[in-house]
Amino acid sequence: MGFAASDVVPFTQARANLSDLADQVKAGAEKIITKNGESYVALIDSDRLDYYHRLERERIHLLLIEDARRGLEDIAAGRTQDADAAIAKLQQRRAGARVSAKPAKKRG
Repeated sequence: MGFAASDVVPFTQARANLSDLADQVKAGAEKIITKNGESYVALIDSDRLDYYHRLERERIHLLLIEDARRGLEDIAAGRTQDADAAIAKLQQRRAGARVSAKPAKKRG
C-alpha cells in the first residue's frame, strides 16, 4: 500500500487535528505521523491492527509447521542424535571456547 503526501502528517499538526485524523483513519486511511521530519508512529484503524496481528500469528504458526516438517524429514532420513549427547557436546564446545578466550599468563 502506498502513501499519499496527505497521509504523512507532522506531529504538531496531528495533535491539533487528532479527531479529524481519527475519522479519516476509521474511513480507511492510514496516517504516518512524523516528528522532526522523520517517521514516528502510524495511525491505523484498530480492526486493521488486529488483522495485522492475526496475520503475524498465522505466519509464526506456518513457520513452526515448516520446522516440524523438516524435523520429521530429518528423522525419516536418520539425521538424528540423542538430545542429552548433543547438549553435552555444545557445553564442551562452550567450555573450550571460554578457556581459549582467556589471555595466557605471563611468566616472569
